[in-house]
Amino acid sequence: MALILRPLVTEKMTKTTDKRPNRYGFIVRPDANKLQIKEEVERLYNVTVVDVNTMLFAGKRSQRYTKAGMIKGQKSSFKKAIVTLKEGETIDFYSNI
Repeated sequence: MALILRPLVTEKMTKTTDKRPNRYGFIVRPDANKLQIKEEVERLYNVTVVDVNTMLFAGKRSQRYTKAGMIKGQKSSFKKAIVTLKEGETIDFYSNI
């Protein structure tokens, strides 16, 4: 079962990677723990993981006005993992495009 849902490629994460070239972000399943995330990143990308930091984000309520009236909803909650690799190792997310 895949614990890593997708790599996190945003402006903020790109700035973090530019400052510290061995840090990468991933959106992971909420029930994944740090050891499982470490093992899966090492298996998928053939790198050595030094540290894993995780953060839980709660879903937020959203609403907008339309011709049909107000539409209310909620965005999904998710878990983010910041993975620190061994010095000198990198992950290329764009190699298979």
